[in-house]
Amino acid sequence: MTSTAPRRLVLLRHAKAEHGQLEDWLRPLALKGRAQAAGVGASLGRDGLLPDHVVCSAAVRTRQTWDLARATLPGEPGSVDLNEDLYLADTRRVLEIVRAVGDDVATLLVVGHEPVMSQAAATLAGPGSDEAVLDRVRLGVPTATYTVLETDARWSELEPDGARLVRMVAPG
Repeated sequence: MTSTAPRRLVLLRHAKAEHGQLEDWLRPLALKGRAQAAGVGASLGRDGLLPDHVVCSAAVRTRQTWDLARATLPGEPGSVDLNEDLYLADTRRVLEIVRAVGDDVATLLVVGHEPVMSQAAATLAGPGSDEAVLDRVRLGVPTATYTVLETDARWSELEPDGARLVRMVAPG
């Protein structure tokens, strides 16, 4: 009997952004956010979460978060999809985006915004989830924080309560 490893979904909130006069869509990362983003890449590497595919909001701060995180990953990640829908997405839209990913992707990274990143993690968390992590995620997640969910389902078949929330990693 062969067993396959579960698919892993990593939901990452962008790093700390500047406040100011720019339109929200155009806000860049703050200096602190740049350091956070580099730390995210190192953390993903330590956790063995090199993504096969990345779906990243097309907003400036999410693209910068991904670019800086990618630079510190221990290896070359797979394909990247800049997705304008993630900027104002709700949980239902995030799930649609995830369901459209090919089954050859074992580790999927979604780089987006709050409150939808934490809401999506809480919605997908089903039986076998870490309850302490789920309680924390329900409160929202800080910048540069990612959650890790595992599922045995195909991406196209992923449903609410269809994954196990196993970890949340916040910047140290």
